[in-house]
Amino acid sequence: MAEGISSHQFVSSFHSSRVSKPRSYFLCKSFLFGSCTMRTSPLINENPNVFPQRRISCSLNQQSFTESYLINSIGFSPQTALSASKHVNFKTPEKADKLINLLRKYGFTQIQISKLVKGNPRLLLLDADKTILPKLEFFEAKGISGPEMAKMLSAFPRILSASLAKQIIPSYGFFRSLFQSDEKLIAAVKRCPDFLTHNIEKYVSLNIDILREHGVPDSNIPTLLLYRPRSLMVSPDGFRKIVEEVVQMRFDASKVNFVIAVNAFLSMSKSKWERKVDAYKKWGWSEEEVLKAFERNPRCMMISEDKITAGMDFFINEFRWRPGLIAKRPILLLLSLKKRLIPRSSVFQVLLSKGLVEKEVNLAALFETSENKFLKKFVTPYKEEAPELLKLYKEKLNLSDELVVDKV
Repeated sequence: MAEGISSHQFVSSFHSSRVSKPRSYFLCKSFLFGSCTMRTSPLINENPNVFPQRRISCSLNQQSFTESYLINSIGFSPQTALSASKHVNFKTPEKADKLINLLRKYGFTQIQISKLVKGNPRLLLLDADKTILPKLEFFEAKGISGPEMAKMLSAFPRILSASLAKQIIPSYGFFRSLFQSDEKLIAAVKRCPDFLTHNIEKYVSLNIDILREHGVPDSNIPTLLLYRPRSLMVSPDGFRKIVEEVVQMRFDASKVNFVIAVNAFLSMSKSKWERKVDAYKKWGWSEEEVLKAFERNPRCMMISEDKITAGMDFFINEFRWRPGLIAKRPILLLLSLKKRLIPRSSVFQVLLSKGLVEKEVNLAALFETSENKFLKKFVTPYKEEAPELLKLYKEKLNLSDELVVDKV
């Protein structure tokens, strides 16, 4: 298909005329000239000096102004511009230009602007100063910087169509009272600002009431939103079934793991759950061990099957640990293989080869502690016996800067 141009053929229809003398006809013929079709009609005048009447209909098939603007100013492909032009149409660039200039002022890149407009083309029809700017100022006042806002809104452009006074501000106030912290609420907003646009009365309030009925304290409910901001925007009937399933698994509703387990079930279908159970079984876990691991840390069922396989392979084949040992500390499977497990195990193997540590190491100290505590325990004390440790560790982390160990 030519760039932004489609071909249309218009064929004129003619009526033949009856003459008093015997009728004679010319053959009807069609000739195609570019995007124009010419069709000759039967002879309608008995005078041979008069050329038969013809009607010609032509289509210029030019790109619309909207398509051209989307291609040249927003960076759309012709196909994307054609698709978007079905939802938005304008003949002058003033409003669209204002929006683009405003977004650039707030640090949006060309790619982010293109992504935002693609996700919500109708923004180009809005008054940027009256409708878009107040929302940007609102988020800025809550501590969200320009680059953060650009990343957030380009991923969730629908929120810019919501009413600031009637939807965004009231929703923010509702969740602020729940979180009891602007910092935590903003963290959730950055991950998924769309939850500020959902119907609080129809979904959110009812689902929160269901959690409270089962003994979940208000202090733990924000955890559900931090992990999965859309978690309370589901059907109350479906939400209740999941909560009751978690109750039947004997999770303590007063503990934070209860809401994390609810989140785990919200994030996957039954078939996906079964696939992950099978993934653990392939590495030697029993069904009971899977459920026990889930009870200890529900997030172990929220990681991908690939991550399950990579983690189990590392601990069983590389580190020579028994499957049951990992089942007792499922948090290990949540850690990054490249940024945590491999670098730290490399340091441990050097210490072990030099006889500086025992084979039975404290797993929490080795893998679960902070960067600073790990360095203090496994690197700094062995500067003389194993001076290469820090360099090795940095290489495994692919770091170029010096790691600093706090004195505290």
